[in-house]
Amino acid sequence: MADINFSTRPDSPDSRAPEPQAAAADERPLRWDIIELLFFAYRDFVGDADHELEAFGFGRAHHRVMHFVTRYPGLKVADLLEVLRITKQSLGRVLKQLLDEGYIVQKTGNNDRRQRLLFATAKGEALVAKLAGLQTRRIDRALEQVGPAGADKVRQFLRAMIDRDDPDKVLEAIFKTPVATAKE
Repeated sequence: MADINFSTRPDSPDSRAPEPQAAAADERPLRWDIIELLFFAYRDFVGDADHELEAFGFGRAHHRVMHFVTRYPGLKVADLLEVLRITKQSLGRVLKQLLDEGYIVQKTGNNDRRQRLLFATAKGEALVAKLAGLQTRRIDRALEQVGPAGADKVRQFLRAMIDRDDPDKVLEAIFKTPVATAKE
C-alpha cells in the first residue's frame, strides 16, 4: 500500500494525487473531499452497529433487514427485496437466520395468502433499538457541531443524494410525498 500523508490539509495542492481527467462532457472538478468524508462517515456509522452485531453472528445484511422490518411492520418480502435492492437468494439466508433465531416472524397476508408479511419480535425490536441508539449518539454528537440549521442542511443534502425517481415505498414514507412509478 502506498504511503498516504494525512497530515496535510486534504485540499492543499501537495496532498492530492493527480486527478484523473474528467469526462469531456463534464468538466466539473471531482469532489474528492466529500467522497472521502462520505466513505469515512459511513465506515464509522455502520462500524458502531457492526461491532454489536458480531456478538450475534450477524452482519450488515441482518441489520438492514431488521431495521426495515422493525420500522415498517407488515412489510412484504417483495417490498423488502425492492428496498434493499437484493435478490431473493441473497435475502433468503439472512431472513432464515433471523426467523430461526426469533428476531422476525413471518405471516401470510389477509387478502392474498401468497404474500409473506414480516414483523419484528420483541427480541428483534430490542436489538434494532440498541443499534439505532448507538447510531443516534454518533449523529447527535455530529449535529451538536453544526447546530439546528446545520441539521436541516444535512437532511436536505442526504435527501438530495437519493434518486428522487426511485419508486421505493419506504422512500415515499420518508419523503412523505408519493413518488410516481413507471407502473402508473
